[in-house]
Amino acid sequence: MRLNDPLVTSFTFNDVEYELDMSFDNILDVFDQMSDENLRVYEKISIGLQLLLDNQELPASWQERIDLWNYIYDNFILFEEKEPITYDRKGNPMPLPKDEEDDKRHIDLEQDAEYIYASFLQAYNINLYEKQGSMHWHEFKALLNGLPSNTIMQGIIQIRAWKPSKHDTPKHIEDMKKLQAKHALHDIDREEVD
Repeated sequence: MRLNDPLVTSFTFNDVEYELDMSFDNILDVFDQMSDENLRVYEKISIGLQLLLDNQELPASWQERIDLWNYIYDNFILFEEKEPITYDRKGNPMPLPKDEEDDKRHIDLEQDAEYIYASFLQAYNINLYEKQGSMHWHEFKALLNGLPSNTIMQGIIQIRAWKPSKHDTPKHIEDMKKLQAKHALHDIDREEVD
């Protein structure tokens, strides 16, 4: 996301211009369809493209539809948080230590919906139900990533990310493990289609 670029509402793919519905609630509907185990892959792609492109004419071949889906997903829906680059004294980028726990997910948009809603209301005075159809996905993601530490969602993220230290009392460790069990995430992964 760049502040000097307009929010994406259309794009060109294989010389065809498409209008794109990037409202956050529409993207969440797309995620729901992609995680529906009762649908076949081609059905997920078809429904996802219909939601995003509002029933515009799609490419004739399935491979082109798959390529179109992957292009939209990679370029407009998924954007990974980039780790800050640290430099040594000579200005060379330094490798970052890789910890498996750092890759662990601490939020689920569906499971945490009520906490996200409450946090947006608390932090920004934004009622997400009133913003359906108008708040862009990138706006939503930026606000979600920037939630202040005093919001309920950030508190739950801190619980999920907590690791015991040698200074913690046995009571504190027990309490935190109970909270982690209470707020544990279900294992649902949403991936792009190959």
